[in-house]
Order: sequence, then structure tokens, then C-alpha cells
Amino acid sequence: MTDKKIYLRNLLLGRSTWMEEQVVAMARAHGYTQVTPAMSRLFGHMGSQPIGLSELARRLSVSRQAVHRLASEAARLGLVEFVQTPEDARVVCLQFSRAGWAMSTQAARDFEELEASLRERLGTRNLNELKRLLSLAWSDEEQEGSQNA
Repeated sequence: MTDKKIYLRNLLLGRSTWMEEQVVAMARAHGYTQVTPAMSRLFGHMGSQPIGLSELARRLSVSRQAVHRLASEAARLGLVEFVQTPEDARVVCLQFSRAGWAMSTQAARDFEELEASLRERLGTRNLNELKRLLSLAWSDEEQEGSQNA
């Protein structure tokens, strides 16, 4: 019997999947029953400012059309809204709606709860070390970005 090699990629994918399952379950527990894992990932890449659909597509590694379909579904649920940029009316951006901000605020509380649960299971030192390691620059581009910030 040989030991099977465990790659970092597989560990990260497994933990990412676990985290997304927890986030979606918590969203559903708070009444956001139509939020899908794909929507959750979309919301995770949105910030406090409007963001272009092309940029979201790049971050999610999917087509702009896929992001538009997903954003349209989230807009139908009243969680996001499409806005034009002041610089170029042809560029459509996405931002949270008032209801979306309420959802985002609840999600932040849920993230705190998830981290508290992990802290209990892993210990404070291990959780802090995990976060520290994951926040390190893994590429030259990230390293350069952190130096320019």
C-alpha cells in the first residue's frame, strides 16, 4: 500500500468548498433561500463601490455573459442593481442594493460566527497562523502590489 500524495490545491479546494457550503447554509437560514453558491461567490468579489461586469468575470474566471446572467438573477431578487459609471455611460457596473447591503451585513456576522467556530476547533494560534499564511503574497504580482500599497 502506498501513501497517496495530498496536494495543497486539493486541500484548498476542499476547504473553499466547505466554506461556501457554510456561507450558503447560513444565508438560507436567514431567509436568503434563493442565493446560490455562484451568487455567493459573486457577492464575495463585490466591494463597497460599483464594479464592472468584466472585472467580476475576470475575478471569477467566467465569461462576462455568465456574470451578466448571474447578476440579472441577483437583481431580480433585489440584492444588486446595475448602474452606469459617470466616466462612461456604456460601462455597466454592479453594486449592492439596500436589501443587498442588509444581506451583506448579516453575512459579515455569519463570517464572525464561522471564524469563532473554527477558533474553537483549531485553536486561536492555529487559526491566526492559517490566516497569516493565506495573506502572504504568493506571486511576484502580489508582492509588487503589496509594496506599492
